[in-house]
Amino acid sequence: MRRLPQLLVGLALYGFSLSVLVRASLGVNPWSVLYEGLENYTPLSFGTISAVLGVLVLLLWIPLKQKPTLGTIANIIVLAYSSDLGLFLIPQHLGLPARAGLLVGGVLLNGLSVAVYVGARFGPGPRDGLMTGASALTGRSLRLVRTVIEIAVLAVGGLLGGSVGVGTVLYALAVGPVTQFFLPWFAYRSTPTQPLPHSRVPRAGAAAAAGGQRPGGRRTLPLRGQQAGAACGPDHGGCEDCRHE
Repeated sequence: MRRLPQLLVGLALYGFSLSVLVRASLGVNPWSVLYEGLENYTPLSFGTISAVLGVLVLLLWIPLKQKPTLGTIANIIVLAYSSDLGLFLIPQHLGLPARAGLLVGGVLLNGLSVAVYVGARFGPGPRDGLMTGASALTGRSLRLVRTVIEIAVLAVGGLLGGSVGVGTVLYALAVGPVTQFFLPWFAYRSTPTQPLPHSRVPRAGAAAAAGGQRPGGRRTLPLRGQQAGAACGPDHGGCEDCRHE
């Protein structure tokens, strides 16, 4: 029952975090750079442009044989409304200390929001689906495809007058680790993990005392708390069923 509310809350926080980064006026993420650039040439709002581009990106799913889900449609609608609401609520032309605070807070909130809505497991948004579909079609890594698409989007947005700056760099460096940190707390599991009975604990300790060896010679490494439910690599979307060794 929690998955749908979690999806909607996560998307609303994500859209709001975009507006926080915009009001920081120190640089935004690549897609927001494009939205800002298009704002300079159209009468449409930031959120409306994000929705229009989301629909256009969905059309590119057709040759990629991608299928939209509830999460895909919600991504378009909720992001548009929540980002425009944030821009309405947050004042413009703030001082540098306030803008620096907005930048750091916006990046943290963005990473948290991604963990919340990805953890609900309702499918990718339009832009993520474009990246995964293109990766599957070309056989290239998701990291490479994502980098190429976002560089192209950033370049076009920058030429149109979108905000590129230190915030763009901070976002690129920090949002992944922030999302990775929060994901284990929000990743939905269809079959909850059951705790080990107390009678098993001494056996685990005995195995560790014996040099960490399983029967058959395989070495057992402890599972760190943040690894449980975390993405198993930078190209992963968050595989909460992975258990690292």
